[in-house]
Amino acid sequence: MCVVEYYTYDDYCQWKGDWELISGVPLAMAPAPMINHQVIAGDILFELKSSIGECRECLVFGEADWKVNDDTIVKPDVVLICNETNDAYMTKAPEIIVEVISKTTAKRDEKTKFKLYEEEKVKYYIIVYPNDLKAKIYRLENGKYTKEGDFLTESYNFEETTCKASIDFKKVFKRFRK
Repeated sequence: MCVVEYYTYDDYCQWKGDWELISGVPLAMAPAPMINHQVIAGDILFELKSSIGECRECLVFGEADWKVNDDTIVKPDVVLICNETNDAYMTKAPEIIVEVISKTTAKRDEKTKFKLYEEEKVKYYIIVYPNDLKAKIYRLENGKYTKEGDFLTESYNFEETTCKASIDFKKVFKRFRK
């Protein structure tokens, strides 16, 4: 008989290091991301933050806990969240989530988190492939993600967010293009 242990937010708060908890299953985060991963995430954060300007309803930040429920806590690379009232962690679905793929997180980001974010009604999910200098943008439509496209040098305007936001992928990937 195989016994699978089940954990909750209270357990998660006791752990050392970086973890995520999905449906009660602890998932260790990869070691510190590669430099290009961090730079791309930072540039996307800057693009989003710059684009929302003085909008006081929304915040853009990286790697903060989103407590989806008592047994699911994730740490997206970049989020745009609006009208959040909790200071300790996010309690509601961000309007935009960005995950920058690494070898160790690709399956989790493309499958597990894709489904989770779709179920939790995150309006936009962006999966960034730093080795390909490409971003795939998905928009929630009738409860399901539809692919808006692959972005290499294009800009994208997020029309269905509280604060109008945009990302210029030419700027995001510029330093890594040869």
